[in-house]
Amino acid sequence: MKLIDKQTNILTLRKISNLFQTTSLEIDELLAMVMDAAKDIVGVKNGSLLLVQDEKTLKLQFYQASGENMGQLKNIDLPPGVGISGHVAKTGESIISNDVVNDPRWYQKVSEKVKTTVQSMASYPLILDKKVIGVVQFLDKVDDGIFTEEDSEILERFAKLMAKFFQVSRNKKLLGEEFGQLKDQYLQRFAIVGESPAIKKCISIAEKVADSKASVLITGESGTGKELFAHLIHDRGQRQNKPFISVNCGAIPASILERELFGHEKGAFTGADSQKIGLFEAADTGTLFLDEIGELPMDMQVKLLRVIQEESFIRLGGTKNINVDVRVVTATNRDLEKEVHDGNFRQDLYYRINVIKINLPPLREKMEDLSDLVSFFMKKHTPKNQPIKKLAKNLIPHLMGYSWPGNIRELENSVERAIVLSDDEELTPDAFPFENSQLPIELNVGSTLKEAGDSFRKTFITNTLKSTSGNRTKAAKVLDVQRSYLSRLIKELEID
Repeated sequence: MKLIDKQTNILTLRKISNLFQTTSLEIDELLAMVMDAAKDIVGVKNGSLLLVQDEKTLKLQFYQASGENMGQLKNIDLPPGVGISGHVAKTGESIISNDVVNDPRWYQKVSEKVKTTVQSMASYPLILDKKVIGVVQFLDKVDDGIFTEEDSEILERFAKLMAKFFQVSRNKKLLGEEFGQLKDQYLQRFAIVGESPAIKKCISIAEKVADSKASVLITGESGTGKELFAHLIHDRGQRQNKPFISVNCGAIPASILERELFGHEKGAFTGADSQKIGLFEAADTGTLFLDEIGELPMDMQVKLLRVIQEESFIRLGGTKNINVDVRVVTATNRDLEKEVHDGNFRQDLYYRINVIKINLPPLREKMEDLSDLVSFFMKKHTPKNQPIKKLAKNLIPHLMGYSWPGNIRELENSVERAIVLSDDEELTPDAFPFENSQLPIELNVGSTLKEAGDSFRKTFITNTLKSTSGNRTKAAKVLDVQRSYLSRLIKELEID
């Protein structure tokens, strides 16, 4: 027997190793390449692969074959337990037969059908999860010699490799299914629902600016979906496969906000036992979404302006400039122009972040989207093993009669609560009780924008505090703000 030279063997094995890491090739291509490589290294004329079609009987079917006249084997069934390969499938042990003609286990009908003679055979089980899933067999040596122990050792390793390919293929399928589920969950989580002209206009602006690096300021009341639009801008642009980092400027105490954004060096302050990168560094090449930008302290506004202008910063306690490429998207429910006028927000920073402005309408101004939103949240929050509840005919008009001060977030919470608490197959207005304190807020025409905004915020916060029996910690959680910020608003708005 003459093997291919050692250098060629090494190159072939490297090629197989690379194939094992390949995910673009299909399982059939991989198996064919491995079988051909095994044949070349050992010096075999023909090879074939049979797969188990019935786990109970271990019935085999030819799945893949190579060599002269071997193409006719494909899709031929082998009766359970018949032939050398049938014995291998049944016992899970390899068989080497160097005198096939006189071997009582040999199934002659197959060789007769393809009109070829076989002198020797090496047959190996493909085992996955302790079960035989198939058999690979190698027929006749190129030099008409016998299969040696060295040949058998090499071919057995290739058989194990082929079994791993099936495992990879199965895992790849499972990973594909899992990825599909994650993708559906992501799309569901960040979906923007609605066909109203107001929301379509916002979507159009977001899509137009997605590929640019221009800073975007998203404004709107709490619960209108500002973060969803930040995700839309990121996902539709060239940075979609890069990091998306979100931070609520009002939820992080001012004392630690700087090191959260810019990171710190080891020893920069007591407790800084190691270096830590900040959110700007983590978002490099991607998008940084700064929610509630209006809550940013004045000293941090100066530092943020510098980073946006110069695209570099210095970690807390450091001396080295760190360059970053970050797309900044900001959001606020405050009137920043008023904040600038009152001296609470830097004018230069306002102009820098307000290159493109997207103003999201409150739910009460796009009620034509309410029906679609309810249907979407019904599907989102109904458990997989339960049917989706039907909507009573008078439910949507009932919901449209409410002002929804908490906007889409409040609507989603209401739908989820109704699904959980309702025992009926149909959701009726009774599943959405609105207390008197939750009825639409009346605002007098002629009020200033600040007066109207303060009136809305005061009523909304008062309603929320009533729903939590005055518990500020719970109310802050419902409103998705820091407790200290809520306390400050209660004081500013003179809420009893």
